[in-house]
Amino acid sequence: MTRARLEAGLSQLGLEVSAGAVDGLLGYTELLKEWSGTYNLVARRDRKNLLERHILDSLSIAPWLQGESLLDVGTGAGLPGLPLAIIRPEMAVSLLDGTRKKILFIRHVKRTLCLDNINPLQQRVELLESGKAFSNITSRAFGSLLDFAVAVRSCTDAATRMLAMKGAHPGQELKELPAWVKVHSVEQLAIPGLRAERHLVIMSTLNRAIDN
Repeated sequence: MTRARLEAGLSQLGLEVSAGAVDGLLGYTELLKEWSGTYNLVARRDRKNLLERHILDSLSIAPWLQGESLLDVGTGAGLPGLPLAIIRPEMAVSLLDGTRKKILFIRHVKRTLCLDNINPLQQRVELLESGKAFSNITSRAFGSLLDFAVAVRSCTDAATRMLAMKGAHPGQELKELPAWVKVHSVEQLAIPGLRAERHLVIMSTLNRAIDN
């Protein structure tokens, strides 16, 4: 039943995912359930619909990924970075969070699912090595668009795509962005099985066009 729900959701998102990746997503979902009781990784009310609220929600931004690397800031339990890493094993994914127990969980997932392409990092994004640019930088629950842009600026170059996941359309936050942030588009997301307003803000830090 769970596998069928996941495969149906992936199909609705237009994602072609290997059987091995589906296994990985299901394995990650079970680990998330198992550890959430002790580590409080996701809200109790969300544990019955993890697939829709967290896995498919995270994967909804996959069509906008580019290049070979991704930094997920404020990753928490690994969202959206871990599901994206599972379906994109060729992409090097750094999962960054300042909370020790969350990074311990991600390390456990890495060992259990043999995910060689992820790098769990317990630190603040402001302390990352300056000058190392990522192809993509994602955030799902980091803060305002301004906070996100300022925090990751040193990890970007002209080609970096910043992907900020939001609920309602962040009209006021968009107005607060500085001139050095270019907003390329605000995409409305439709998550299978989830009745909630979701948006993706696609930005860069230099005046360079981004192709979808």
